[in-house]
Amino acid sequence: MNIPDFQSIMLPLLNFYSDNLEHTTSETIEYLAKVFNLTEEDLAELLPSGIQRIFHNRVYWAIAHLKMANLIENTQRAHYKITSNGLELLSANPEKVNLKLLKTIPEYVEHTKSFKKERYSKKDDSDENISDTDDNELTPEENLEYSYQKIQKSLAQELLQKIKKISPSFFERLVVELLVKMGYGGSLEDAGKSIGKSGDEGIDGIIKEDRLGLDVIYVQAKRWEGVVGRPELQKFVGALAGQGAKKGIFITTSYFSKEALDYTPKNETKIVLIDGEQLARYMIDFDLGVSTMSTYLVKKIDSDYFEE
Repeated sequence: MNIPDFQSIMLPLLNFYSDNLEHTTSETIEYLAKVFNLTEEDLAELLPSGIQRIFHNRVYWAIAHLKMANLIENTQRAHYKITSNGLELLSANPEKVNLKLLKTIPEYVEHTKSFKKERYSKKDDSDENISDTDDNELTPEENLEYSYQKIQKSLAQELLQKIKKISPSFFERLVVELLVKMGYGGSLEDAGKSIGKSGDEGIDGIIKEDRLGLDVIYVQAKRWEGVVGRPELQKFVGALAGQGAKKGIFITTSYFSKEALDYTPKNETKIVLIDGEQLARYMIDFDLGVSTMSTYLVKKIDSDYFEE
């Protein structure tokens, strides 16, 4: 990924506005994309949440910081223009414009000082304990989302360790509950009756694909430590044929070999492979075996509200 960090965007953005004309956000993004030689793939890169594009997010934050420093200003919604302060800064031919430089500008210091004082007043009235983020190349949203991904990954690993230690009967119940939460098997009672036969540290059975039972899915789950290879999947496909089923889910607490992942049955059988990591992530997504500790809502300005 060749996307520049938000601080590297600041100087080219100011140079673009140096014509003293009004520019829209979309024009700014298009210009900067050419400056940094970004490809369509680069511009399509999303934050982990899959909601916002990374480059757009970084441009927005570059604009926000330049506005706080009074180097650019809003002329109307999503329209910006350089200020006299911005032109004066460019006349000094700075090598770069970053947070370190912005902190030498009184307007920026004043703008951020009140926020920092309010945030840290309960700990210390001085700025000494405020962490310096000059070298941080990520925007606040990126820091939040990547931190969230780390927490999710750690939780998934912890869940998987728990799963590997539970009894076969508990594992059976866990898989049944998860499939029902995902919309399969009808009710817990129906799914339990359909699967209900355990053995060899796993479960095997047939469940409804939907609540009406218009189709069925064959399920095999193995609490394994070693890799699951292609021969195991071939046996699974054979078991499907014996049951007269064309759809199957193979769940393992370990992982699948490359040969297994590349394996495609020659008949019309469709199988879904769920390894230990994916099993844990599904449990997190469908709130099985986990509970919510904290919830954070990230909000933004509703520009339409302020239009007269």
